[in-house]
Amino acid sequence: MESRTAERRPGVPRLLREINDRAALELLLASGPLTRGQIGELTGLSKVTASQTLARLEERGLVEVVGEQAGNRGPNAALYGVVPSCGYVAGLDVGPRRVAAAIADINGKVVAQVTVEPGEHEDPVTAVHSAVVKACRSAKVALSRLRGVVIGTPGVVDPRTGDVRFSFDLPHWHEGIHAALARDLRREVTIENDVNLVAVAERANGAARDVEDFVLVWVGRGIGLAVVLGGRLHRGRTGSAGEIGYLPVPGVPLAETVKATPGRLPSLAGGLQSLVSSEAVTELAREYGFVGGSAAECVTVAVEAGEPGAPLLDEIAYRLALGVASVCVVLDPGLVVLAGEVGRAGGTELTARVEEAVARICLIRPKVVTTDVEGNPVLRGAVLAALEQAREEIFAS
Repeated sequence: MESRTAERRPGVPRLLREINDRAALELLLASGPLTRGQIGELTGLSKVTASQTLARLEERGLVEVVGEQAGNRGPNAALYGVVPSCGYVAGLDVGPRRVAAAIADINGKVVAQVTVEPGEHEDPVTAVHSAVVKACRSAKVALSRLRGVVIGTPGVVDPRTGDVRFSFDLPHWHEGIHAALARDLRREVTIENDVNLVAVAERANGAARDVEDFVLVWVGRGIGLAVVLGGRLHRGRTGSAGEIGYLPVPGVPLAETVKATPGRLPSLAGGLQSLVSSEAVTELAREYGFVGGSAAECVTVAVEAGEPGAPLLDEIAYRLALGVASVCVVLDPGLVVLAGEVGRAGGTELTARVEEAVARICLIRPKVVTTDVEGNPVLRGAVLAALEQAREEIFAS
């Protein structure tokens, strides 16, 4: 009779155990291996409760002893860590000519990374399936063990349906692909705008680490923008937030015919894109006497040239500032991160000029910095987003 009464009382045994288990697991995922005493101290649990919590997590195959920590007196204390194999995730970066995929364990360690080159007319589901299977085989992880799959793609992703609504670079991605991928991989799949995923990586491991409000400007083949407010991505009602390439610019034709030419960047259709696309930057560099195999190479040559390269960098910074200033007067972010091939190539020489140019155009002077994420930032962001989903699934179970 007493046990039934106890179970009916709100906030007791089972709920408290779940809360304690989640707190300990979150702490270990965030901080790495810890002793029982450290877990108790950092979570506020008593030694007895911490021991019971660790025992339950060990029984579930989520936590294990990974080593020892020497103490001043008495025996060494056991170090507990999350079992890496209790969950795996897949992150993908899908482009027009290649698909990169990475498999990571629940601790975030990438255990395999592959790149495949799909055929020109290959179905998106087939291309993604091939990349995920190849990555899983390389990692020696069964496809069924994936707890999260996040795919980064260029273009607009509709937050209501999860499908790519519009993309210049991926004309075969259309409504229904999201559901088809979920059926093929036999689990929920998330498709996310690639620049948004770069912002996820930047906030976790880069120049915007732990910053609540910032914008990230991607300057590469095209231009894109990600907005983070209150630590959360702002996608907008239709997922079009950040499509800064369409921004009207005085003296530049409007991007009125962009949707009529799928598969092609709007560099010839007007808007800010026509001023800072890779084609535009390469052409501008040529006018200033700098030549390279890509827009990023042209910017690198200008930076290395010193004073002779200053006029070109000033012009690129001014063009970027037209877009950055427009965003700043609406959102007033404390930080602007320049990413992408051109943004990285420009480094501090470019960011300093953009900061100055924005301050001349509007009343706001945001801090402008270069990306600090190494490797493939889209892939890294996809893995991080997938890890968040997988961990939540484990917590909920």
